[in-house]
Amino acid sequence: MRTVIQKSFGGPEVLELVESERPKPLSGEVLVKVHASAVNPVDVAVRSGAVPLLGEPPFGVGWDISGVVEEAAPGARFAVGDEVFGMPFFPRAATGYAEYVAAPSRQLARKPASLDHVHAAALPLAALTAWQGLVQAAGVREGDRVLIQRAAGGVGHFAVQIAKARGAHVIAVASAPRHDFVRGLGADEVVDYHTTEITEAVKDADVVLDSMAQGDLLLGVLRPGGVLVSILEHGDGELAARVEAAGRRFAGVSVEPDYAALEAIAELVDTGRIRPHVERTFPLAQAGTAHELIASGHVQGKIVLTV
Repeated sequence: MRTVIQKSFGGPEVLELVESERPKPLSGEVLVKVHASAVNPVDVAVRSGAVPLLGEPPFGVGWDISGVVEEAAPGARFAVGDEVFGMPFFPRAATGYAEYVAAPSRQLARKPASLDHVHAAALPLAALTAWQGLVQAAGVREGDRVLIQRAAGGVGHFAVQIAKARGAHVIAVASAPRHDFVRGLGADEVVDYHTTEITEAVKDADVVLDSMAQGDLLLGVLRPGGVLVSILEHGDGELAARVEAAGRRFAGVSVEPDYAALEAIAELVDTGRIRPHVERTFPLAQAGTAHELIASGHVQGKIVLTV
């Protein structure tokens, strides 16, 4: 099969498309013929060595996949021919930029019926991050005021829609050219971070989803008892202590595979309450180009590799 690997840390040029042996599914696993694989900022950080999740190269990056079950080992919860999507193994290696991936069946869910594989692959890591932060950690409910940073990005554009589906009042932080996009997702208010101080524009938020490692700053927009959900500073014990001392709650979120959450997300997709936005697609051989675009920090929604 064809797969993308790297033999050293570095820029996008270290990504190589090579021929490798097709993996074999173990008990409880399925072999997925991958149709699409999404690219996330964490992929770029792992490739460069900035976030050394996978140790020293060689290894393959990528986690988000959507495809069709080619083989089902004993004990797997899917059958050959089932269409599935997911984020297997994170934060361990899944080698998702590949024609085939073997994964535990309970780390995958049935693909939303209303989506093609490209748009289904855009969901797992980003939508799970938003779901696990807003729903499972913060317990967002109807009437909550929820502030979402980078609202036009991968995690952010799902977070806006998930919070809105829960009945929240959504305040989206995005640059001016993205305002129409985030309003179209359901944002009730939009703040331009280039021209406006967030702490001046927003007060008494019930929940803040911090995707920019600005936890101390964002304490100023939370009401007493409010929840700071951090996806970059999730392991910062000192920040957590400061948040708690200020009378707020800290929820550090490191995304993990969760088929039940994927099923809930798929239901929201198929009932029209979430839609993934895919800005660009690239063939597997152009994974490096996709990484360059992600690293620019100006992607609206997601970038997906077609396999």
